[in-house]
Amino acid sequence: MKDLGKQIEISLREILPDLIELRRHFHAHPELSGQEYQTAALVAGELRQSGWEVKEAFGRTGVVAEIGDQSEPVVGLRVDMDALPIEERTGLDYSSSRQGLMHACGHDLHTCIGLGVAKILAKNRFTSSPIRIIFQPAEEIAQGANWMKAEKVLDGLQALFGVHVYPDLPFGKIGIRSGTFTSAAAELEIDIVGDGGHGARPHEGIDSIWIAAKVISGLQESISRRLDALKPVVISFGKISGGNAFNVIAERVKLLGTVRCLDSKLYENLPQWIEEIVTNIASTYGAKANINFRLIAPPVYNDPELTNLVSNCAKNFINEKDIVYLENPSLGAEDFAFFLQDVPGTMFRLGVAGEKGCAPLHSGYFSLDERSLELGIKILSQTIIMSTKSFKKN
Repeated sequence: MKDLGKQIEISLREILPDLIELRRHFHAHPELSGQEYQTAALVAGELRQSGWEVKEAFGRTGVVAEIGDQSEPVVGLRVDMDALPIEERTGLDYSSSRQGLMHACGHDLHTCIGLGVAKILAKNRFTSSPIRIIFQPAEEIAQGANWMKAEKVLDGLQALFGVHVYPDLPFGKIGIRSGTFTSAAAELEIDIVGDGGHGARPHEGIDSIWIAAKVISGLQESISRRLDALKPVVISFGKISGGNAFNVIAERVKLLGTVRCLDSKLYENLPQWIEEIVTNIASTYGAKANINFRLIAPPVYNDPELTNLVSNCAKNFINEKDIVYLENPSLGAEDFAFFLQDVPGTMFRLGVAGEKGCAPLHSGYFSLDERSLELGIKILSQTIIMSTKSFKKN
């Protein structure tokens, strides 16, 4: 395994400068979810030059690269490509050239990790087993995975690997965890319907703003007193809208928020539980409530055997002390989870903080350490190669 690691390192040295330039190009030209046309075209061109069979417009704006006989058991890698509607404030020489758009979640790096793995595997052919690399669109709106699943992107896959940048860890470290890795997530929309009236005579109307405040606080209190504290649930409201004038009792108020939960069984019961709490609060004060609970993504579950393989392969490139075994899952969501409903897989965290640290994901100041690109490619290249060998033995 060590000899394989050295061969991967030698191969990567030749292509790393070009990959860094590609990453900077992607960073300077971000594209929103479902609009990754230029990104996908450039990715497809790079893959074809490396000898991969390429399918474009797969899952709308996705790209799929294949090599080897796909009728045999296939090992896959998934990377995402989309950016966010965030104004970049990093001041980098290669900052976003598109106002209000930014790669603030590291998907530009993920894309280049996928391209790096593709170039190394195609050039050296360390294995004759079939491999598939999925360049997925629209992760940020949690739709791209299902777009690609609808076009049978998982056919024949026996294992799927993924990676995500992690600003909480410095460059040179990775984070791994078996089992539940990220939480389930949903969008929660609540419409409170009361009865308008004069602001000077609130007793003559039904004040939706006041009732909305009761709903917000009541949900938080119910979480702490009616749910198991060992199974955390987070409900956060990010938008409240309602009312027309300063002296008029609002007839309607809309609350828009997010729900996060780590326990799958509890998550299945949350829509009914939330509806019961909200309906009771609203009716107590004479209002009606309409609740819409929309699934964003289920939890990511990391297969223990495949997670252990990632850890073992990583030891060829970093010291064991630099492999951080994450104690707790993340309450963030990841639509990689939709793939793992059908195929065993695992995702790991790639440390990207530089000497001065790193701003959080989804921040206009997010700026990762580019040296992390090299480590991500090395670990995933070796992991995929070793995974194909294990399937051949079976």
